[in-house]
Amino acid sequence: GRRFAANHVWPQPAPMAAEALATGMRRRVFLVEDHPVTREGLAQLVNAQPDLQVCGLAGSAPEALDGILRCRPDLAVIDILLGGTSGLELIKGLRSQLPQLAVLVLSTYSESVYAERALRAGARGYAMKQAPTQEVLEAMRRVLRGEVHLSESMSSRVLSRLRGPRSSVAMTEEEQLTDRELEVFQMLGQGLGTREIARHLHLSVSTVETHRAHIKEKLGLRSGMELVRRAVTWVDRGVK
Repeated sequence: GRRFAANHVWPQPAPMAAEALATGMRRRVFLVEDHPVTREGLAQLVNAQPDLQVCGLAGSAPEALDGILRCRPDLAVIDILLGGTSGLELIKGLRSQLPQLAVLVLSTYSESVYAERALRAGARGYAMKQAPTQEVLEAMRRVLRGEVHLSESMSSRVLSRLRGPRSSVAMTEEEQLTDRELEVFQMLGQGLGTREIARHLHLSVSTVETHRAHIKEKLGLRSGMELVRRAVTWVDRGVK
C-alpha cells in the first residue's frame, strides 16, 4: 500500500466523502502515530467517513506540533508513545498554544495507567487501538462534540476516585509514578540507558538518575538491574 511521510498533508479525500467535503461538513483530523503502517491504515479509515477528513500526519512530537499549528485541525488523535518520547508532553504543549483543540489519545497502553494522565494533560478522551473500529470512530466524534470519552470501566474508576480517599479503587505501583518518572520508566523498558534518556528528554544525567532512584523506591526495587527488568516486562506486555 501507499506510505506517507511524517507531517504529510493529505492530498485528496476518499471519493465517497467528496460531496460531504464540498458542503464543508467534514471535520479536520490530524493523526500523530509513529508507526507508518498504523498511521496509513488509520488515515484511510478516517478519510472513508463522510464527516471526517485527515488534514495532516506526523510521526513524532516536534513534527506534530509544527503540523498542527499549521493545519489548525478540529481534532488531534495522538499516540501515547512517539518514537521514545511521551505524547503527554505534546498534549500539554498543544493545550498551552491551542486550548480549544479537541484531543483524543489512541494507544495500546492501558487506560488504568494513562487515561487520567491524558485528561489532566488536556485530552478529552482515551481509546484503545484494540477496540472495534466503530468504537474508535465514535470516540473521535464524541470528543469533537465536546464530550469526554473513556471506556465504561475507566469511567467508573475515575468516578470512584473522585468520590474521595475512601474509594475502593487502589492504584497500582506504576500509577503512582509521576508523568516524568513514567516516561523514564518506559524508556528504560525500551532499552535506553541513562545518557540516552537524558538526551531524549533534554535533562541532565543527574536528573535522570534522581528519577531512577525515585522509581526504584516507589516500585520497591533494590537494584538498577531489577528496575530495568521490571521496565522491560512492563513495556513488553503493553501495560495490559
